Amino acid sequence: MLQNILLAKDEKAELISPRTIENGKLKLVPSKDWTSGFFAGQLWYLYEFTRDKKWKAKADSFTLLLEKEQFNASTHDMGFKMYNSYGIGYRLTKNAHYKAVIIQSAKTLATRFNKKTGTIRSWDHHADVWDFPVIIDNMMNLELLFAATRLTGDSLYYNIAVSHANATLKNHFRKDYSSYHVVDYDTITGNVKKKMTHQGFADESAWARGQGWALYGFTMCYRETKDKKYLHQADSIAAFILHHPNLPADGVPYWDFNDTAIPAVPRDASAAAVIASGLYQLSKFSKQSKEYKIAADKILTSLTNNYRSAIGENFGFILLHSTGNKPAKSEIDVPINYADYYYLEALLRSKK
Repeated sequence: MLQNILLAKDEKAELISPRTIENGKLKLVPSKDWTSGFFAGQLWYLYEFTRDKKWKAKADSFTLLLEKEQFNASTHDMGFKMYNSYGIGYRLTKNAHYKAVIIQSAKTLATRFNKKTGTIRSWDHHADVWDFPVIIDNMMNLELLFAATRLTGDSLYYNIAVSHANATLKNHFRKDYSSYHVVDYDTITGNVKKKMTHQGFADESAWARGQGWALYGFTMCYRETKDKKYLHQADSIAAFILHHPNLPADGVPYWDFNDTAIPAVPRDASAAAVIASGLYQLSKFSKQSKEYKIAADKILTSLTNNYRSAIGENFGFILLHSTGNKPAKSEIDVPINYADYYYLEALLRSKK
């Protein structure tokens, strides 16, 4: 992929990272894009796999392109951008500059926390649709906050993460442990105003990648806190996913578990990769360890054998057949950088 990435400028922003293939062309995005940190993270994972310094040099160069985002308070995606780049880089190198950026990124993310709702605001757009939206994806950004408390000793970040996780556990899930995509809060009372979707098939459907975010997120919260209610939640989400009648035999889900046109609908390799990585992690903590390892192995084998791009094709992307936002008719049946990121992470976790 590297030889295909020519850093370019448009009228609005510097394009720094590959995201997907659009109309047969490589699509690059600026640092403010929520996916901008995944490619740097992939490079760090390649360095972790190989210990080849060429990957470390490339990872460092693409990580530093994200630096200004540590001050970007207009987004909740600080974990996706900054922890999946600087966070992995710090784990592997102990670079003091990376540590400082992680801490500042957490400070910036903390400004989006609302004490009344007990949650971190997700989006600032569509004010005509919701007041204070919180999406299940936001569970993934809590890892940055947990890291900041470890690095600083300041419990502020830990407490915000726990508050957000507790509110999400209480308000985002149905009785079968499937998750809503969006929960809208009233900032005056702190109460839930409505529950809906933005990227799923319907308000009451189970958007596949959202279920993956939930599984991964609550597993991570248990790892960081050892609070057993998070382990129970992760186990319950895993049961929903793995025993769902609409989960295909190869373990790679349709883009939404409840699309009424199944099986004539797109798969989502990115959701599969997130789920596999989450299951490997959960297998370290759960009594269902063997079941989770078997399921994750099956997903990883399916992705490797049937969803992987041929070497030298598709601008170097690894996985094909991901679905970004089907309702918006965006990124359907294409490679996407976060699918590759979680695929590499799952491979690493499978080795450990």
